[in-house]
Amino acid sequence: MSAKVILITGAAKRVGAFCAQYLHTQGHSIILHYRSSEPAALALAERLNAQRADSVRLYQADLNDLQALTGLAEFAQHAWAGVDVLINNASAFYATEMQEVTTQQWDDLLASNLKSPFFLINALSPCLKERQGCVVNMVDIHAERGLKGFPVYSIAKAGLVALTRILAKELAPEIRVNAVAPGAILWPEQGEDVDAQQQQEILDKVALQSMGSPEDIAKAISFLISDAGYMTGQIMTIDGGRSLFS
Repeated sequence: MSAKVILITGAAKRVGAFCAQYLHTQGHSIILHYRSSEPAALALAERLNAQRADSVRLYQADLNDLQALTGLAEFAQHAWAGVDVLINNASAFYATEMQEVTTQQWDDLLASNLKSPFFLINALSPCLKERQGCVVNMVDIHAERGLKGFPVYSIAKAGLVALTRILAKELAPEIRVNAVAPGAILWPEQGEDVDAQQQQEILDKVALQSMGSPEDIAKAISFLISDAGYMTGQIMTIDGGRSLFS
């Protein structure tokens, strides 16, 4: 596997951080973007750079701000003379009751899950084209049927699925664009607790009757980066069979 320069957005915590670690162990250089999780980002970068010097570089940006997004794209292209892979992992996720949705919530969820991936891909496309690179978008199994109580989030992820397929055409043949759609991988963080009964109800709808792991997502992304040279415009569903159920 040839070493690549990989930009991962929202990579300080949870699945994004695990993917950064996993891809780092494969010899890749990581540009680790974060918005507000500075302590976690610094700790992760320090740990990985201790394993391999100058292999991880950090950049803080609010991707809802297009000027900050442009700054990230410029930084990424000059960090190691170019970017081979963009992983759009950063995402806002919270419930929005249908009758109480505000324009601020709409703008926030659409910006983080759809608008910023589009403009980041656009900003990096000349570099990715030159290096025959690829994009991996982090979508969601609920983009297809919707997650009750999360209509705006689900709409935004459905848009990201469409973006994946449309930009795969627009950017071919030089740039491949694919996506990963996780199912139940990690329970929400503190403050968005899912009680034991709710967890069991979710697992009852998973054919394999268990949670997935961040490693499952990282392996899928690694495949799309390094072993899927004839794949573009595809959505890899990693959900233990959850999408088999209505």
